[in-house]
Amino acid sequence: MTLLLAADEAGIAQAAALLRAGRLVAFGTETVYGLGGDATNARAVAAIFAAKGRPRFNPLICHFPTAEAAFLHVVPTLAALRLAAAFWPGPLTMVLPRRADTPIDPLVSCGLDTLAIRVPAHAPARALLAAAGVPIAAPSANRSGAVSPTTCAHVLADLEGRIDAVLDSGPAEMGLESTVLDLTGPPLLLRPGALTEAALQAVAGPLGQRPVHADAATGLRSPGLSASHYAPALPLRLNATAAGPGEALLAFGPAPSGAALTWNPSPAGDLTEASSRLFAGLRSLDSEGQRLGLTGIAAMAVPGLGLGAAINDRLQRAAAPRR
Repeated sequence: MTLLLAADEAGIAQAAALLRAGRLVAFGTETVYGLGGDATNARAVAAIFAAKGRPRFNPLICHFPTAEAAFLHVVPTLAALRLAAAFWPGPLTMVLPRRADTPIDPLVSCGLDTLAIRVPAHAPARALLAAAGVPIAAPSANRSGAVSPTTCAHVLADLEGRIDAVLDSGPAEMGLESTVLDLTGPPLLLRPGALTEAALQAVAGPLGQRPVHADAATGLRSPGLSASHYAPALPLRLNATAAGPGEALLAFGPAPSGAALTWNPSPAGDLTEASSRLFAGLRSLDSEGQRLGLTGIAAMAVPGLGLGAAINDRLQRAAAPRR
């Protein structure tokens, strides 16, 4: 049975005690809900992979209450220090060389010589991380490859009975995962996310781009890089102008009528609103579409500027051939 804990002082204390005991606790952040386990406990880290059904070549992000705590476990570069000063706490994950003396289990980074680290901005999450007193590995709190969770209900739909508790802090504010930068060399954008490329470039300068078709089997540098990811059970068709027969419609901005089922994350065409409601919409269309006997989801085009780049990244992965 999975405990449902309120994000108050008592709930945070109970969740922290569970984490210190090697148990798994899902918790809200400003981006999506994460599935937390003690990153220094090999059994807890292995349990995260088992609960999610996650491939062992897909690393985890470690979460910390402060930048100072995070940098104890990696070798920070000057760029990393500047980015932390500008964007932490916040939706930025940095990949850096791991320190030789870090107690974080090697399975967290799948045997690589790097660690992905983040300091979330969400107050209950930071309170939990501080109370736990250990680094917390926390991928998204869903089955591997499925649509990311932005509410407690989404977590329970995927993981109830497979994890020990959920700390319910309400809907995630941003609704897209963190932006991931590889800082082991010149700054390289691994995953677009809730922090835009333009904002990062203002601090770090030009960013290199990860090859679109990098082979996961060679060792991913961070989570969320598999070609097929964030996927609903129903097939997703991109750049649609309308829903076809048997399709639900994921709309954006002014939308055509006539679909059997429609979710519009932003009728006004606002990218911030759309990003915060994207995963909830995919989950709703998927579950309701299956109930209605629909055979797919048609997604309208989203502009690729700003947060649109991250939205399109998620949609492209959701529509990729399943492995």
